[in-house]
Amino acid sequence: MSSPTIQFYNRQSGQIEVEKVYGEGFLRFAYENPLGRAALHLLLKRRLFSQWYGWRMDSTSSRSKIPEFIDKYSVDTAEFANPAGSYQTFNEFFYRKLLPEARPIDSDPHTLVFPADGRHLLIPDASQCSDFFIKGTRFDIAALVADKALAEEFHDAAVLISRLCPVDYHRFHFPSGGLAYAPRAVNGPLYSVSPIALLKRPSILWENKRCISRLHTDTFGSMLLLEIGATCVGSILHTAEPDSAVLKGDEKGYFRFGGSCFITLVPKGRVKFSDDLIEHSAAGREVYARMGEVCGVATP
Repeated sequence: MSSPTIQFYNRQSGQIEVEKVYGEGFLRFAYENPLGRAALHLLLKRRLFSQWYGWRMDSTSSRSKIPEFIDKYSVDTAEFANPAGSYQTFNEFFYRKLLPEARPIDSDPHTLVFPADGRHLLIPDASQCSDFFIKGTRFDIAALVADKALAEEFHDAAVLISRLCPVDYHRFHFPSGGLAYAPRAVNGPLYSVSPIALLKRPSILWENKRCISRLHTDTFGSMLLLEIGATCVGSILHTAEPDSAVLKGDEKGYFRFGGSCFITLVPKGRVKFSDDLIEHSAAGREVYARMGEVCGVATP
């Protein structure tokens, strides 16, 4: 029996498309094959493996992978802030900066924007989500935030899950302006965040290593922003000054090599999310959109 394809709605094309999964054969072996699952638990989820792979992507020999990657995944080099040939390692290319005009930030003060490029899934009310990827799996806010007071505060928050594939721009940004507090690290394993993995183990999002920070805004109230580590992510780097005022679209940080995930928790009732995000998320389908595009508008 063939494995199901991963479909998403592409906001740019207006079409439902099939995802070209980076390392799909490896992921299906690791999460769908009994021998692969054994290797996953013995080695692949462990930090040492991801550190080793990150080290490989930091070696000068990894530079040779860049042209093939650009060609295979049709990466738009015209968006790069630096020439494609200027990167000395694959990791430098992976967390590349883009030209400012490549990702314009919606200027309306009442809009919330996507914090990263990627495939986005909306849970309108975490307390009502009981079929997360697998029927009967509750989205566990308490485990995700790892703090009793925060769990109570955000138990019914809207959850925006932004999944970054290796082919995506890997810097993440603030979805609104406000006062950004220092991130808190929560240790954990490093499972893949691909749908192939999540369909087998949805709890990955609240098990994996992650960073949690609060963003206080006048428009949307107090939000939580989380960066989720994953297999082969060398590290999560924060570039924004902690405990400082930020503008919508300011860079918050970046992921080194690997697929990754960014989660935004917004207090219930503060945002009317975009129609395409609501429609496709309700069907269990992610929406591809880029950082800076509107994902919702403040409720009156």
